[in-house]
Amino acid sequence: MKQPPDSTLRGRGASSAPPHRYARLAREPFDDGWAQEEEASPAPPTEVRWEEARSAITANRSPDLGFDRSLNPYRGCEHGCAYCYARPMHAWLDLSPGLDFERIIIARRHLAERLREELARPSYRPAPIALGTATDAWQPVERKLGLTRAVLEVLAEARHPWSVVTKGSGILRDLDLIAPMAASGLCEVYVTLTTLDAELARRLEPRAASPRRRLEVIAALAQAGVPVGVSLAPQIPFLTEDMEAVLTAAAEAGAVGAFMSILRLPHELEGIFDDWLQRHFPERRERILARLRELHGGALDGPFGARFRGQGPWAELLAQRFAIARRRVGLDRPLPPLAVHLFRPPAKRAGEPVQQALF
Repeated sequence: MKQPPDSTLRGRGASSAPPHRYARLAREPFDDGWAQEEEASPAPPTEVRWEEARSAITANRSPDLGFDRSLNPYRGCEHGCAYCYARPMHAWLDLSPGLDFERIIIARRHLAERLREELARPSYRPAPIALGTATDAWQPVERKLGLTRAVLEVLAEARHPWSVVTKGSGILRDLDLIAPMAASGLCEVYVTLTTLDAELARRLEPRAASPRRRLEVIAALAQAGVPVGVSLAPQIPFLTEDMEAVLTAAAEAGAVGAFMSILRLPHELEGIFDDWLQRHFPERRERILARLRELHGGALDGPFGARFRGQGPWAELLAQRFAIARRRVGLDRPLPPLAVHLFRPPAKRAGEPVQQALF
């Protein structure tokens, strides 16, 4: 696709598909004189590619994360968040972490069946499963494909605990499954809300729900009895500056907990986010990148164990500010622990409904 370097694609976070770190060839965009200077190009269509799921649960050994197992129905994410730390994972598929990440979505066929098999093994020991840790489990394609819902059906049958962080309002379509599980202490939800500034959110997270809609999601989950918190992740210096207002609004909507993280830019994400800054906030670009380097010890990504927290005086000040603001609105308590003792292995053969109906 031929695009001038400074073009903006409507509805997309990235403007181009830069080569990934394993690529042998590199292509550079150029301006052939036909682009309209002040007119955003139409968004390239989303393409879904199917991948046969060989397994469902992924083990986690990172000291930065608070769970030991996760499950991802999709690779790539239509939300198009300019800051997404999962973008470099598309390089493993020989795809660009830029535009390809939000345009080419890998859907994992028969994922629910693999999960059923793994939970039914005699050796399996239950612990909370984190859903959608790489890419959002309720991104737009979920409405059509229903892979996350199929997974929830297996987890509900097995009475297996799970948690999720999402910015997709589609989670409300599955409240009929989620609310009964929440009543048994089997699930918890965090809704990501980086800012209340609708214009900033539209640029930063172009296909995600608006800040107002995410507050409505928090309220609906809370009213349904689902333990819900708010995720202020990531915090971007000189850009997401309304932390206190976000926490106040989330608490008023019904959130009972909160956490945050600091932006990190691993691998190709450094260039992708830099390009986004040049297109949207060129006057703040140098200040933002300089402060990120201060937060990560001179780099744009921190070492294991401190990748999301940052280090140094600025990281400590941000953590103190968050702690004070969170305590002021009553969001400084952890969500209730999830029930593990209710687990029962699911039947070995899947029932008819969702997955078979898809194909």
